[in-house]
Amino acid sequence: MGEARTVRADARRNIEKLLCAAAEVFGERGLHAPLDAIAQRAGVSTGTIYHRFGSREGLIDAVVPQYAEERLDAAAGRALACADPWEGFAQYVERVCELQVQNLALNDVISRNHPGTARLAEVCHRSQEQARRIAERAQADGSLRADFAAEDLLFVFWSTAMLVRFTAEDAPDAWRRSLAFTLDGLRSEGARPLPTAALTPEQVERVMQSRGGA
Repeated sequence: MGEARTVRADARRNIEKLLCAAAEVFGERGLHAPLDAIAQRAGVSTGTIYHRFGSREGLIDAVVPQYAEERLDAAAGRALACADPWEGFAQYVERVCELQVQNLALNDVISRNHPGTARLAEVCHRSQEQARRIAERAQADGSLRADFAAEDLLFVFWSTAMLVRFTAEDAPDAWRRSLAFTLDGLRSEGARPLPTAALTPEQVERVMQSRGGA
């Protein structure tokens, strides 16, 4: 009986070490980080990951969705509580981009560059609807250009995702300059007709599938 309890305690410790290591490695290297890097940091075999979580997707679902949802919900909550709708919108976009910079797992979630998992898909959908509410509030105020669609934010976040990965060492704040240009272009007073329509939600899903994301 004592031996069985010891085995169970060891198994629990291995799971806890794996979860901590996965959070760290995914945060540092993104959701496509090698699983053997996670196993090595946890001090277990790669086979233990498959035994305990079944797949990369299972490990991601055990570590990332709650963390992502809490931070994206907080960003949306602050934006919707802001008295000035434009400031709320701009602060939301900037905060989400900051999350991309701070954690490469969140960078992959926000830019939708991750293996498809059910829980992350729910987080992404929830975040998209929050962004839509924040944008519509600024449009109703007349401060955000009327032809903006929530789907357009994906282009902002994709751009930030690339800048984060390629300028992190030499110019870690380069994304802020790029975002400032973008936000100025989204103000209604400077709006000019756009050459093409926004992507539809269906088009976004097809793009995600072609990129291998969720």
